[in-house]
Amino acid sequence: MRQHIGPVARWGLAVVRGRSMQPTLHDGDVLLVRYGVPARVGGLAVVRFPAARLQRPVDVVAVKRVTARSPDGWWVERDNPAEGVDSWLVGALSDDQVLARVLVRVWPLRRRS
Repeated sequence: MRQHIGPVARWGLAVVRGRSMQPTLHDGDVLLVRYGVPARVGGLAVVRFPAARLQRPVDVVAVKRVTARSPDGWWVERDNPAEGVDSWLVGALSDDQVLARVLVRVWPLRRRS
């Protein structure tokens, strides 16, 4: 008899592209992420914005700050209000659209001022 233990959390790396998370993150930063674990309000997450909501041909995967959990889903925002897409433009995201929790930036080790 096989016992179902549940989904296995996986580790991975994500590379930041663009300026929507400045000053926290910069283009080219490499992040250690954990798939299969719930997001945390106040933390960063890798999310998928559906193409249909963005009126684009493909989904967009991005790093955003998780600011709230509501009955409608997760509310995510950008740190740089002048760049990018967030829940203010597309609404709350479902659980399956929050792909991974960001744990730490691994590169660059230090940011030069």
